[in-house]
Amino acid sequence: MSVENENITRINLDGKELILIGTAHVSKHSAEQVKEVIASERPDSVCIELDEQRYQSIMDESQWRDMDIFKVIKERKATLLLMNLAISSFQKRMAKQFDINPGQEMIQGIESAQEAEANLVLADRNIQTTFSRIWHGVGLWGKVKLLLQIIFSIFNQESISEEELEALKSQDMLNSMLHDFTVSFPELKTPLIDERDQYLSQKIKEAPGNKVVAVLGAAHVPGIKEAIKQKHDLARLSEQPAKSKVPKIIAWTIPILILAVIAYTFFTNPSAGFQQTISWIIWNGAFSAIGTAIALGHPLTILTSFIAAPLTSLNPLIAAGWFAGIVQAYIRRPSVGDFESLSEDVFSVKGFWGNKVTRILLIVVLANLGSTLGTVIGGADVVRLFIENL
Repeated sequence: MSVENENITRINLDGKELILIGTAHVSKHSAEQVKEVIASERPDSVCIELDEQRYQSIMDESQWRDMDIFKVIKERKATLLLMNLAISSFQKRMAKQFDINPGQEMIQGIESAQEAEANLVLADRNIQTTFSRIWHGVGLWGKVKLLLQIIFSIFNQESISEEELEALKSQDMLNSMLHDFTVSFPELKTPLIDERDQYLSQKIKEAPGNKVVAVLGAAHVPGIKEAIKQKHDLARLSEQPAKSKVPKIIAWTIPILILAVIAYTFFTNPSAGFQQTISWIIWNGAFSAIGTAIALGHPLTILTSFIAAPLTSLNPLIAAGWFAGIVQAYIRRPSVGDFESLSEDVFSVKGFWGNKVTRILLIVVLANLGSTLGTVIGGADVVRLFIENL
């Protein structure tokens, strides 16, 4: 059914010829290969591994200038945006190393489709859906681990040769990479790789015409070769995950229990109740403030985190990081220049912490992580004091 040759896989399926180009997202050779294949094949359709949102971000260079940081915080999208920026930072550093635009092979696919007068098909699933399904599947501690790993990835200044980059496109290397990836975060493979393989394969099969070229990250090619043999329900793959009531029940149960324990202790032993209250405030406030300080928040922002965390930890509808982020945004309001330089500043740790936009996002995330840690330790200490005074 398929014929392979140097990162190109040809599949004949139901009277259609499907040509999959496995690319590395920061490789000059990949962009050149995309141009050559589309020019020589003259396909009816070109599928690219982008959704509408990422396509618009590529085509609209002014996207960052139009972002409202207050709206991002109020709509609870700070974590999502920070994840998106951090994940792309390594790719952008590699692209800068080789003097190429990140995603140049996708840009080349768009341009070549226009030149060949082929239909352009945005074949990837909406990135918000993918992130939502990832976030839903990892659990509380998985969220903390994932965020920390993403933030630590900003510090990774590793350089690789272009030969090593091209070697990443070999099938054996890809399988090894996917294995390592799933060992670290096995719960992410399904929404990040498997489901998107299914989505991409169905979009490629449904693309208009008898000859279709698909420009894909090489990591997806092995999965698509298998997934393309079956029919996949795009509507099901696009569904937002159903929200379980369990986390909400737990989120309200913990603060109610903490308040009940403190109230009972105050009734039986006011001195111990006072100790519990102080412990709750100190642990919550201190860890949230430390997170804000690590993000280099303004002193008033750090103080806001300290004051807000003990209160917001008792109300699942609000979070310390939101208050800290808004205060930081008012005190150190990002300028147009900060938004315009955002795509460049994510190249480095200095840029990530120096740009007022990303610093606000870091403050929101790290203040919330600190508050979560403080809730665990502070809650345990409240229970300890309660048991000691029974």
